[in-house]
Amino acid sequence: MTMNIPFVDLKSQYQVLKNQIDARIHAVLEHGQYVMGPEVQELEGKLAAYTGSKHCITVASGTEALLISLMALGIRPGDEIITTPFTFAATAEVIVLLGARPVFVDIQPDTCNIDPKLIEAKITPKTKAIMPVSLYGQPADMDDINEIAARHGHIPVIEDAAQSFGATYKGRKSCNLSTIGCTSFFPSKPLGCYGDGGAIFTNDDAIAQACREIRVHGQSQRYVHTRIGVGGRMDTIQCAVVLAKLERFDWEICQRRKLGSRYNQLLRGILPVVMQKSDRDGVYAQYTVFSAHRNALSKTLEKNLVPFAIHYPIPLNEQQAYAGYCCPDCTPNSSKISGMVMSLPMSPDLSEDKLQYIVNSVADHVNQIGGQSEMQGLPGSTI
Repeated sequence: MTMNIPFVDLKSQYQVLKNQIDARIHAVLEHGQYVMGPEVQELEGKLAAYTGSKHCITVASGTEALLISLMALGIRPGDEIITTPFTFAATAEVIVLLGARPVFVDIQPDTCNIDPKLIEAKITPKTKAIMPVSLYGQPADMDDINEIAARHGHIPVIEDAAQSFGATYKGRKSCNLSTIGCTSFFPSKPLGCYGDGGAIFTNDDAIAQACREIRVHGQSQRYVHTRIGVGGRMDTIQCAVVLAKLERFDWEICQRRKLGSRYNQLLRGILPVVMQKSDRDGVYAQYTVFSAHRNALSKTLEKNLVPFAIHYPIPLNEQQAYAGYCCPDCTPNSSKISGMVMSLPMSPDLSEDKLQYIVNSVADHVNQIGGQSEMQGLPGSTI
């Protein structure tokens, strides 16, 4: 018997929050301030309080959050930004759009996050920022990265936290772990709106002011342009949706962690999974496993109508668009891991019977290829 399992179950979430979301959207339709309406400031205040950051600046998308942050730091052509190749293209894209150069550092094979031990060797006089990605909802080793940055003249650190809003690292919230934190409210993110949206977090007054001006075409006041900017505002309606979703967000994060633990329990001895470090609590933006026989696993899941995703099948330094920025063989872990990762369905409303069905489908694959071969010589945690 097959089951109807969405990869990300936004429909069930909406049904639970329908009254709150509809009321919030209706309020915007009534007051008619669709750009920079009162919900924008309200959301910024609540998000800043949630993370413990002094400033929150909502923007049009997670990509725009990264771009505006780099612009606020004064990144110019020829500057170098250290980052990971094992991420969505937006991380490197914004660097190149400013004429700067992404310098790719390989990942830890068990967490898939950037390896701090490899960063220092890539720092040069041209290094103007370090941009780690908190992949799959788990923050990178931010203290180690911040220490390296401080040791080399206090290089700014931008946490690309598009997948990790709500996560904690040594008791501190993601987005408030470094100079700047950037997140995304794309619908499938842990805290998502119904379109594009994002936010920038910082404790630096000057950076916050620059970000606020840049998001409205560089205006310090209406028609007074103090710097080059972009049209980077988050729509009022999207802010209203996030405000409604915030009411259930802590419960959803708790559920994600419970479901992640349940996956871990059921997959023990079947497949290795991305390791969750003990000093941080991720939000399982994706639940990701490793498979040496991913094509075969894909076919089994497809046969059982279990959706899956691959984040990410090709490292950025092996992509045509970024071919001129790094040798394709300089990040061997990223290259190897990209052929093994697979993300399984994860949503706060995922039921036990559906989760069990997913795991049973994975177990079917393992049985078909001959027992324990998936557990031998792979990265990650065998739980």
